[in-house]
Amino acid sequence: MTSTNRLSRRRFLAAGASAAATSALAPLVPPARAQTAAQPIMRRIPNTGEMVPAVGLGSFETFDILPGQPRDNVRDVIRLFHEAGGRVIDTSPLYGMAEVNVGDFVTDLGIGDDIFITNKTWTTGDYLSDNSHSERQLRQSQERLWRSTIDVLQVHSLENHDQVRHWLAQKKAEGVVRYIGITQWSPEYYDTMERLVNTGTLDFVQLAYTIVTRAAEKRLLDACAANGVAVQVNIPFEKARLFTPVLGQPLPDFAAELGIESWAQYFLKWIIAHPAVTNVIPATSQPAHVADNMGALYGELPDQAMRERMAEHYMSLPGIADALKQPPYSGKRYGGFVTWPFPPRV
Repeated sequence: MTSTNRLSRRRFLAAGASAAATSALAPLVPPARAQTAAQPIMRRIPNTGEMVPAVGLGSFETFDILPGQPRDNVRDVIRLFHEAGGRVIDTSPLYGMAEVNVGDFVTDLGIGDDIFITNKTWTTGDYLSDNSHSERQLRQSQERLWRSTIDVLQVHSLENHDQVRHWLAQKKAEGVVRYIGITQWSPEYYDTMERLVNTGTLDFVQLAYTIVTRAAEKRLLDACAANGVAVQVNIPFEKARLFTPVLGQPLPDFAAELGIESWAQYFLKWIIAHPAVTNVIPATSQPAHVADNMGALYGELPDQAMRERMAEHYMSLPGIADALKQPPYSGKRYGGFVTWPFPPRV
């Protein structure tokens, strides 16, 4: 991993990042994983050959915590993630306090030089070709993340992408950004993403790809592979909807062949087994969940025949269509600045 070039900040690092939580949650890393002995599944960034672990960590909603509210759980999520071999953390200025919490705890834990940050930018301008909004947002991200260099900076949801991609290229040439890319979660934009991938100017693409949402397979993943573009997969659990049909359902017997111990690992291994996928970024605020997710970073991966078997088994379960109609993150309220897609707090 590259040096993070951390910045000193005037902002006070909240004293609540307690040492007590550090020892309390250590047993949550599954002993069977034996990360010190096992080798994590690594993937190559095509444009440089740099290696990153195939399972990363997202921060949407889960790391958005209002100032003054308890956040020790986020510190422990990051700690356990790193102890389990995780390195890639994804965030965005649009995620409320997520950037702040990532920067604070990565620095507090002393692991900044070992963390690979994928970030985003969402900007327009006061007039055509005005980059001042982008520059201001980049400076804010640098301060929040305690970094002068951002590993990956991507156009968030293709917002103003024609302008911002040119600005990103300038930042990459200056060495302020190491890799550049674009993101979208909705398949209705995949034709646009494919066109941009085929320009040969991108290093990364972030997209949605799950065991039930496979539109990226039509052309986009092939285009990324052909153009040497790294693929980062977001919302791998369909915003928690994938778990509803498997409540109380045992894993199929064949899952044991791959060392799969939970449905989360089932879904994640299915994704990272695709040869075009570089990294997947499940988000969680629960230390036990991150320990479980990181189990997918070890052991065997399914071949294409097994992937199809896994998909067929899951799609044969009752209630899939109804589950996908549920509200996202059903029953969960994170309580930060970002209220989308939830109604405003009363």
